[in-house]
Amino acid sequence: MTHSLPLRSGISATATTASGPRCGVSGWMHAGWDRTVYPRPQARGFHPLEFLAQRLDTLEIDSTFYQFHRPELVKLWGAKVAHNGEFKFTARLHRQFTHERQLDDASVALFTQSLRPLLDRGQFGALLMQFPSSFRFTSENRDFLIQLRRAFPAFPLVAELRHASWTVEEAIGTLVDYKVGFCNLDQPRSLRATAPASWLTTRIGYVKLYGPEAGASFGEFDDREATRNGQRTGHHHFFSLAEMEAWQPRIEHLRRFAEEVYVVFANDGGGRSVINALQMQTLLGGERLAAPARPQVAAAPAAQSPAAPALFDVAA
Repeated sequence: MTHSLPLRSGISATATTASGPRCGVSGWMHAGWDRTVYPRPQARGFHPLEFLAQRLDTLEIDSTFYQFHRPELVKLWGAKVAHNGEFKFTARLHRQFTHERQLDDASVALFTQSLRPLLDRGQFGALLMQFPSSFRFTSENRDFLIQLRRAFPAFPLVAELRHASWTVEEAIGTLVDYKVGFCNLDQPRSLRATAPASWLTTRIGYVKLYGPEAGASFGEFDDREATRNGQRTGHHHFFSLAEMEAWQPRIEHLRRFAEEVYVVFANDGGGRSVINALQMQTLLGGERLAAPARPQVAAAPAAQSPAAPALFDVAA
């Protein structure tokens, strides 16, 4: 069922003329993607960002959750997607702030400066505050979320709130009042999990789809992803057409009232997120490359045959 509260605090209920939702994936350097997503052989100078930006309109930078990047590197990323005038990045806020709750001025300034090249070029859509499943709506956590809002005033903020307590009216009202977007989730089902919805608390609509079979990163207290041979193994749910069609009216609701909508697939295992993002793009009326059929991939990248075909067999 689709849920939405009346829009408050300056958010008009008048439908907007926003462009189509930007569909994309979380991260672009995942285990096994060189054997499944990216073409072989690769042309000289091939870059995965340039390749994906020819097909999708957004990418969520997942590595910012684990490390601080040099602005020079981030500026290069912006240059690699510049050929797509509709493209915008989103990024995860570093876990130091969301999980360890260390908000020292030096770290805040360093993180802000790392993404400044994308902000300055108009290539940045939203900064995602990804909280653990244990992050409930309490007065202490409410105050902490407000602290984060004040610490990062340069960014459009969106909160990934996995605990269902954040869907009560007081919690939604806090997000509206402090201009923090709500990340609508498809995540493992539980009594405490935020259900699929179409909440809109700012002018930015955000949808993130892991699937009900998402991995160990949905533990109670942290977001450490399951690993195999030192590499993150990813989430392996493949969204069926029926599952994506169930999300379509929710996304269309956001599209009607938001200025920008981001639909991010995080089921990266075996390249599934890329296929689902392309399929969703087509479903929502996109005119780019049609999505291929369901990938013939093993349950985990490490078990996949090196000879398995890539999703795209043309070098870019």
